[in-house]
Amino acid sequence: MKRQVSYQWRLREVMATHGMFSATDLAAPLADRGVTLSSVQIWRLVTQSPERLSLPILAALCDIFDCTPSDLIGTRAQNAAPRRTATGDTGPGPQIAPIRPKRARIRPE
Repeated sequence: MKRQVSYQWRLREVMATHGMFSATDLAAPLADRGVTLSSVQIWRLVTQSPERLSLPILAALCDIFDCTPSDLIGTRAQNAAPRRTATGDTGPGPQIAPIRPKRARIRPE
């Protein structure tokens, strides 16, 4: 059975518990730890779930908020429901042999 995994980026929640309510509040602590990001990059990091995140940035965020990566990233895995077919069956249906064309017979005239 297939597993479906997802994650939730919780940086905004962690920032709020530490009294940071703006993305610009994060620029100076990141710069103190050697991470230089533009204001737009910081805004995206705070407001959107990143698909790729460098480990130095993750380490800096963990140091700033004195937390672990699991505090910033919530993961979830669950069994995926079996796919339904057009007939409503959920399991693998009967195996149908591929259709092969018949050889043409050419008649002399």
